[in-house]
Amino acid sequence: MSATRAVQSLDASTDADAVAAVLAEDGCVVVERLVSPDAMDAIHDELAAHIDATSAGPDEFSGFNTRRTGSLIARSPSFRPIAAHPLVLATLDRVLGAHTSSYQLHLTQVIDIGPGEPAQLVHRDQWAFDFFPFPEGYEVECHTMWAMSDFTELNGATRVIPGSHRWADKLRPDPSETVGAAMPKGSVFMYVGSVYHGGGANRSGEHRLGINVGYTLAWLRQEENQYLACPPEVARELPVELAKLVGYSRAAYALGYYGDLQDPLEAVYGRDAGKVGFSANH
Repeated sequence: MSATRAVQSLDASTDADAVAAVLAEDGCVVVERLVSPDAMDAIHDELAAHIDATSAGPDEFSGFNTRRTGSLIARSPSFRPIAAHPLVLATLDRVLGAHTSSYQLHLTQVIDIGPGEPAQLVHRDQWAFDFFPFPEGYEVECHTMWAMSDFTELNGATRVIPGSHRWADKLRPDPSETVGAAMPKGSVFMYVGSVYHGGGANRSGEHRLGINVGYTLAWLRQEENQYLACPPEVARELPVELAKLVGYSRAAYALGYYGDLQDPLEAVYGRDAGKVGFSANH
């Protein structure tokens, strides 16, 4: 079951149909230079102090020389357009929209892989749901990894096995079966939750910085608790569609209300939220 092909790359002029088609085929794809390097620098400038204050991981899987800094919606205004990038959301409509009328942010974090960090265990992100065996082809989450710095084979580019979203669950693939998702700064690597992948080994003398943004079906629990990471007083500053993406929306008829069957948008915008055209879904 070794990987026989590289990660496919598309240019920034591509459309969501093309991205979704590659995700269906390979479970992963790179869209090169989707945003400018300056956009990545602006996010880094806003988060630098938080990254510096973040401790390295507590175990081998998290990485003893890897820092994971979250709460990006609240901490970085420049990050917010990235979380709701039109091409990403249009792709999610195709990948996750087949199973639900709405999806939500699953997690937001900067992943800083330091020099000397070995490769991460190859895994599936959907194992976060307590290793529940979702049916093959039923994608419940999709992730993006944005390159804050160039991703290279040397500095720890994400390793992935294209096509492995069709493999059996709970396998332990050998790292030799993976290929690197190398990409220039400002590019995005998209991958579904069922594809086998892991952080690469950083054999360089520099830090590899990436922004991991995950999305999941809105009726599943989020990995990062968005209501603590982005409480109502912060969500109130956001565009309505982004607030709903964070999770301030109903996932279905009776999922996500609060109080006396109130729409969660009322907690953000007040009781008149429902009178000005807000809808529950994306």
